[in-house]
Amino acid sequence: MKDHRRDFLKTLAASAVLGGTGKMPVLRAGTGETPVAPAWEKLEGRLAALRKKTGAKIQSIETFTRGRDLSVVRIRTDDGAEGWGQISTFDADISATILHRKIAPLALGADPAQFDAINDRCIEANYKFPWSFVCRALGGLDTAIWDWLGKRAGKPVCALLGAAPRPLAVYGSSMSRAIKPPDEAKRLARLRDEKGFTAFKVRVGKVCGHDQDESPGRTEALIPAVRKGVGERVALLADGNSCYTPRRAIQVGRLMEEHNYSHFEEPCPYWELEWTAETAAALKVPVAGGEQDNDLAQWRRMFRMKAVDIAQPDVLYVGGFTRALRVARMAAEAGLPVVPHSANLAMVIVFTLHLMGAIPNAGPHVEFTIESGDTGKGLYEPFPVVRDGRVAIPDGPGWGVRINPDWLAKAERQVSGK
Repeated sequence: MKDHRRDFLKTLAASAVLGGTGKMPVLRAGTGETPVAPAWEKLEGRLAALRKKTGAKIQSIETFTRGRDLSVVRIRTDDGAEGWGQISTFDADISATILHRKIAPLALGADPAQFDAINDRCIEANYKFPWSFVCRALGGLDTAIWDWLGKRAGKPVCALLGAAPRPLAVYGSSMSRAIKPPDEAKRLARLRDEKGFTAFKVRVGKVCGHDQDESPGRTEALIPAVRKGVGERVALLADGNSCYTPRRAIQVGRLMEEHNYSHFEEPCPYWELEWTAETAAALKVPVAGGEQDNDLAQWRRMFRMKAVDIAQPDVLYVGGFTRALRVARMAAEAGLPVVPHSANLAMVIVFTLHLMGAIPNAGPHVEFTIESGDTGKGLYEPFPVVRDGRVAIPDGPGWGVRINPDWLAKAERQVSGK
């Protein structure tokens, strides 16, 4: 199996020069060495300090749910302190029910500083129910715990892990397959000039498309059109959303290589790891994946078989900030960068900014949707704004954002308490 990681690292380093985080790791995949270990040792030392018992106990867990897509979580401890998090979007109302029935009873009465133990207990006690809704509910609790920890210390979450809040480069993420290739190219060029984006991601193929395009010939037209539209100094990424067999994925990947793309996301059905590994071995363009994966053992298999070149955990799909950190650490051991999935502007973008600001193997960009009418509007403030192709990590205590009381007033409230 051809190991193309050295080409990948050169590509990624070039992307960083064009507007990345400025902290590119020196990684050597597949060698068994862990050059990033010293940085991770420092981070893990800070995690160990955070695990020291505080004496506080989780007294109540509340959810505030509006519609099917949004549900936020508040924890309160017996000393009166509180923290806010969010359940994953998409059927969040179902996840809120799961939180109160399957997660809250396992967390009430615990010291929030026992976040690792709480996570493990919630997963193991729910072993009959892998994985999705349990992890999405757990993500709401875990992110609320991290907000609590930050507010208790009077520090942003990233600062708890030794990093300073600062602007991070973002890539403009297109969510549309309905837009025609020439129009997509024009739209991205306009946003490059207006917002200073130095990278964009487009959608190829069709969701679970069995090698079919959303419309005939769209992918073959889109890949060169966007490159021509934005120019050579903009990094380009493409998402297959589980569309392709290896044969077709490799064909599309070759076209991306011709036009200097630097990231091919989820080319094959994500559950077909062997297909993804076959595709990654055949291509020079880096293959990214893991957005949907929430089983940490599956992540270990993914890295062991070199199925991906870029790890893409979603903080809320995977079960929260704690478990996202675990995936990032495994990725570092495999010599891989992390570019999480954060495809909406609800609170997942805030969590992801803090994660990317803190981990030693952060990739060059954070995902940032370019679509209007996003689900996060009106939920919290300050709302993220792109300036010169970057978005600032909020610098207040905890996540550094305030949940809008007007939004909460219109939500359905549920509470679990001791």
